[in-house]
Amino acid sequence: MASTTTNALLFLACLCLVALFPPTLAQTPLQQPQQPLRVRGQQLQHECDIQQLTAAEPTRRVRAEAGVIEVWESNTEEFRCTGVAAVRYVIEPKGLLLPSYTNAPYVTYVMQGKGIQGVILPGCPETFESPVRGGSEGSKGVERDQYQRVLRVHEGDVIGSLAGGVQWTYNDGDTPIVSITLLDLSNPQNQLDLNFRSFYLAGNPQGQGGQEQGPKEVVGKNIFNGFDDELLADAFNVDTETIRSIKGENDERGSIIRVERDLELLSPEWDDMEEERMRRLNGLEQVLCTISFKQNIDQPSRADVYTEHGGRINTLNSHKLPLLQHLQLSVERGVLYKNAMMTPHWNINAHSIIYITRGTGRIQVARENGLVFDGRVQEGQLLVVPQNFVVLKKAEQEGLEWVSFKTNDNAMISPLAGKLSAIRGMPEEVLMNSYGLSRDEVRRLKYGREQLSLFSPRLD
Repeated sequence: MASTTTNALLFLACLCLVALFPPTLAQTPLQQPQQPLRVRGQQLQHECDIQQLTAAEPTRRVRAEAGVIEVWESNTEEFRCTGVAAVRYVIEPKGLLLPSYTNAPYVTYVMQGKGIQGVILPGCPETFESPVRGGSEGSKGVERDQYQRVLRVHEGDVIGSLAGGVQWTYNDGDTPIVSITLLDLSNPQNQLDLNFRSFYLAGNPQGQGGQEQGPKEVVGKNIFNGFDDELLADAFNVDTETIRSIKGENDERGSIIRVERDLELLSPEWDDMEEERMRRLNGLEQVLCTISFKQNIDQPSRADVYTEHGGRINTLNSHKLPLLQHLQLSVERGVLYKNAMMTPHWNINAHSIIYITRGTGRIQVARENGLVFDGRVQEGQLLVVPQNFVVLKKAEQEGLEWVSFKTNDNAMISPLAGKLSAIRGMPEEVLMNSYGLSRDEVRRLKYGREQLSLFSPRLD
C-alpha cells in the first residue's frame, strides 16, 4: 500500500512538472529554439564603435529622363551602425517616378514642390474610380478605371511606406519635387540583408540611355524582365507583344520618365481639418487599407515646442500618424532662428539621421569617450547620430533648418540644459560634489535657461 501511494505521488509530481514546464520549452538535441524577430541593430552592435562622424552629401547619382536620384554611401561606419539608407529624389514637372517597392519600410519628407502619390497594398480594394478615356472596343465593357489610394502631396508632407508596398509619384506642378527618403534596413520587416533594394515594376531603371552605371540600389532591370514571355502572357491573359512592352527592354528613359500629357487622376482634395477629423474618427483602430499615409510637419501652428527668437520643433510619431507604429519610425522637423541653439541632448531610444534642409550652423556630437563631430553644416548635408550620442546644434546668421528621421515610432530625447534637463533634475549637493562648484554656481548652472529645448541667443 505504501509503495502504491508513493508511486501515485510520484506520478502526480511528474504531471505537475509537465504542466509547469511543457515539452515545448524543453529542448532536445534534435529541437532547435525558434529564432526571435531581429532586434534593431543587434547584428550591428560591434560596428557602432564610431570614432568620427561626417556630414556628407550624396556620393552617387543617376540621371533619368525627367529627374535625378541621388544615394548616400551606405557602407560607412555610421550607416552600418544605424542600419539605414538615404536617397534624395528630384522629379521634374510632368515627371513620373515609376512604380516600385523596397525591401525595407521608409519615410519620405517632401522639401519642395507638389504632386500625386499612388499607394498600392496587397489585399486592399480599389477605392478610386475615374472615367476611362479613349478605351478600345472589346475592353470587356469597363466604363471606369479603378485603382487604389491616390494622395495629394505638398511641401512639408511626410509619407510612409511599408516594406513591399508599391508606390509611384507624379509631378503635376510647375516646379521640381525634391524629397529625402530614409529606409530602415534593420527593421524586422526586412527579412533579406542590410542592402537597400528597389524592385521596379516598369521601365528600365539603368538610367538615361540605358547604359549609365549608377548606384546598384536604383538601377537595373524591372522585375518582369527575366520571366518567360509565354508564361507572363498566360498569367495576364494578354499577347506576348504586350509582355515585351512591360519588360521595358528597349526603354531608355530611366526610372523617372516624362509624361507627354497630364495624368487625369481622381485625387480627393482634403484640407487639414478633414484629415484631422478622419484621424480622430479612426484613431488606432484604422486598418492598413484605410490608414492615413501622410501628414504635414511644416505648419508652425502645430509646433510641439516654440520659443520666441529661438525656433520651433514639430514632431511626428505614431500617436499622430498611426502608420508609424507599423514602420517603427518617427520624424522631427526643426527650425532654429538666427544664432539660436538647441539644447545638447541624446536620443534615448533611437538613432537620429539629420538632413539639413536650409541655412547653416554648427553641430557637435560626442560619445562616451569624446567628441566625434565638430563642424559647420549646410543645406543638402546629412549627419547620422547614433543612439545615446549627445548632439548640440547652433544656427548661424541665416538660421538652421533640418528634418530628423528617428528609428523608433515614439522617439524620445533627454536634454542636458533647460527647464526639463537631466542637470536640473539633480539635487544641488550632488552637482556641487560632482563638479566641485559652489552652491551659487550650481544654481546658475541649473536655472540659467528657463526655456525647454530651444534657446534664444544670449545677450552678452
